[in-house]
Amino acid sequence: MIDIAGISMTWRHSSDRSRAEKLPMNLWFRLIWLLLTTRFRPRLDLPGEASVLPFRVWFHDLDTSLHMNNGRYWTLMDLGRLDLMLRSGLWRAVLRHRWLPMVNAGTTRFRREMRLFRPFRVETTILCWSEGWLVMQHRMLMQGRDGTEIVAAVALVRAALYDKKARAYVPVARLLGEIGVTAESPQPSPEVAAFLASEDAMRSAASATT
Repeated sequence: MIDIAGISMTWRHSSDRSRAEKLPMNLWFRLIWLLLTTRFRPRLDLPGEASVLPFRVWFHDLDTSLHMNNGRYWTLMDLGRLDLMLRSGLWRAVLRHRWLPMVNAGTTRFRREMRLFRPFRVETTILCWSEGWLVMQHRMLMQGRDGTEIVAAVALVRAALYDKKARAYVPVARLLGEIGVTAESPQPSPEVAAFLASEDAMRSAASATT
């Protein structure tokens, strides 16, 4: 099993110039590593199958509390969504049409800390969708000493593909059609419905202040 260590997305905040120059290499190295190893993993049939990527906590993932930094979770989720797109074949349509993957909302519940050298997995699943966006779930999973599975963190994100030419989000029916899928969205679970309602409320509040 291949470990893909965390990508640093917080390097810009470092005051150390040499550190700021090195951390982007971690980003690109791990991204390239993911791209090179994708062909050795089985194809994913969307929307039902999940992407599962193995990781391990390394030194550059830690914050001052000596556990994995909260920001690193979001970076690893990016890789989960990328893996989902690559292994489903959707990336071909994205490149052909020059669509832009976007996340416009997200929420995370941190349940357990992850310490140095701790192996874990990132599980990425499509839960439901609307006309122009999908709701995806990310789970950070690790194994307890007794062998039971521990959910270290769980996140919900609302994601979409943006068509720059049309200046609009790509309809989900079209992007699923690009990989030969015709399916109706499952009904949102109570937690997903609450997440979407919260996002709508925040958007309304932001609009009222501008």
